[in-house]
Amino acid sequence: MRLLTKKKRQVIISVTSLIDVVLLLLIFFMLTTTFAEQPGMELELPKTEGFSGVKVDKLEVSINRDGRLTLNGKFIELGELPDQLKEKGLELENKSVTLKADKETDYGLVIEVMDKIKLSGLDKIIIATEQQE
Repeated sequence: MRLLTKKKRQVIISVTSLIDVVLLLLIFFMLTTTFAEQPGMELELPKTEGFSGVKVDKLEVSINRDGRLTLNGKFIELGELPDQLKEKGLELENKSVTLKADKETDYGLVIEVMDKIKLSGLDKIIIATEQQE
């Protein structure tokens, strides 16, 4: 007796629609994700009660407690600061710079940096603080 064997149907899963869904999810998460901006060095800003949250141009000078300076996240020497600020300040509309200094920073160094900022031709110095809770 001869048995008839049925040919098994080969199952094909179409992954085209799955790829579309995965790409749409990827685009969605890329657009909705927010990234926390971390400075290149750790600063503990002084706390104030009269806090006004003003965000201006992207020119930022930071001084850590050891006296090291950064300009927009890149380490820089104090003597190079006026030239770098002049170069980057030409692109700015309102000629302002944000100064972030650790609360343990030497006061004399902060004044010296403020003087270098003024010598570079920038009109406004915004001193960054944190709101006291």
